[in-house]
Amino acid sequence: MRRGDAPTTSPADPPVTRTSRLLPYWLLLPGACWLLVFFVAPLVYQASTSLQTGSLEEGFEVTWHTATYWQALLDYHPHFLRSLLYAAAATGLCLLIGYPLAYTIAFRAGRWRRVLLVLVIAPFLTSFLIRTLAWRTILADSGAVVTLLGSSHLLQATDWVGLTSGQRVLATPLAVILGLSYNYLPMMVLPLYASLAGIDRRLREAAGDLYATPLSAFRTVTLPLSAPGAIAGSLLTFIPATGDYINAELLGSAHQKMIGNVIQGQFLRVLDYPTAAAVSLILMVVVLALVTHHLRGPRAGEVR
Repeated sequence: MRRGDAPTTSPADPPVTRTSRLLPYWLLLPGACWLLVFFVAPLVYQASTSLQTGSLEEGFEVTWHTATYWQALLDYHPHFLRSLLYAAAATGLCLLIGYPLAYTIAFRAGRWRRVLLVLVIAPFLTSFLIRTLAWRTILADSGAVVTLLGSSHLLQATDWVGLTSGQRVLATPLAVILGLSYNYLPMMVLPLYASLAGIDRRLREAAGDLYATPLSAFRTVTLPLSAPGAIAGSLLTFIPATGDYINAELLGSAHQKMIGNVIQGQFLRVLDYPTAAAVSLILMVVVLALVTHHLRGPRAGEVR
């Protein structure tokens, strides 16, 4: 084609029509409708409920009573802090346990890889409630775990930092953190495995060819490239753990109640819907702010 000639379209190219331009938006329509009905609409209704006053007998009315938020912060700020601390501790423990497990499955499992993946996913085949109740038996005062910890004097050490109480584990912060870690461990392992399995093995071999030790190759190649999986797993673990209430209800005591227990109690027992909605929205905003701050940090896999 000479300069100045109009571009020509190959006869094989399909014509661009209005329908083909709109096709991606039509494909997004079912997901957008789902989010609109099951996320946006309940969120708007919850925000409206938080601004209401009244009672169940007299009825609730929107009066734009924003003081409910301030009162909720004053009354339940210990529960907010406790939930964030427990969720952060459980996320750290899941990362500490899940990374070696995911690394082993990705690089060392061989023909046992699928079996190990099934074992990781297997707890999801059992009810969340049943799994948590099983931990009550595991951590019972007369159980093998407490006996082993007591004989090795580990209970005294954890008692000093406030994780346990005397010679028991149940109804302590340690029990709640262990329950959270167990229930959400697969949410950490699976993203880590996907990230590690996607690493090109030739990069690790190249590091060895350049005289890098296994530890140095792991630090400079494997760890940065698996950072996206660690971030995704941390978010998938931290966010639901923050609002969890089953573990604190069954494995803790009144001193270990999390903000999820407050929301559940306000909705189902106290029947104070405005306060429950306000607490829920505050929790959502706090978690969203923490996640946004975390994601605005150094990019996953970036090596400084």
